[in-house]
Amino acid sequence: MNSPAAEVVRLLTVRGETLAVAESLTGGLVAAEITAAPGASKAFRGSVTAYATELKHRLLGVDATLLERRGAVDPQVAAEMAAGVRKALGADWGLATTGVAGPEEQDGQPVGTVFVAVDGPWAADSGSTGGGKVASLRLNGDRAEIRMESVRSVLALLLQQLASEQTENERAQDTEQNGGF
Repeated sequence: MNSPAAEVVRLLTVRGETLAVAESLTGGLVAAEITAAPGASKAFRGSVTAYATELKHRLLGVDATLLERRGAVDPQVAAEMAAGVRKALGADWGLATTGVAGPEEQDGQPVGTVFVAVDGPWAADSGSTGGGKVASLRLNGDRAEIRMESVRSVLALLLQQLASEQTENERAQDTEQNGGF
């Protein structure tokens, strides 16, 4: 069985689509996981590791007021990071990770609070600036475990979205072939 990253690369390659990643707490681990998969260059555009809060605004277009009010560990920040990296790197799909790996809390959020997000082609249709899917996680473990589980979770979120989009496309094709029924 393929690793989640290899499966992401395979599916995106088959679909002729690309991926970009914005990372905070994972510090490049998502990009490393994806680029470890054979054939990654066919689907992976690149990544932005925006560890510092102001880089989330400057490089990824996350709303400065949002960052000021809620801090970097926030579901809407994750959504805007995913949309921002997708736009900045010209990809079909954007992933993002933000959260607290420890050892201390950040922005009033406890260790293990993580938000992962995916932004994709459906969001462009709605003119989205961060209207993608976000998963809120409460992870246990040490710093390394929290970071690795964040990587697994964001890849799983993308795979789930790719599968659900595939199902919708198949349903639409069936409806079309059956005269709209």
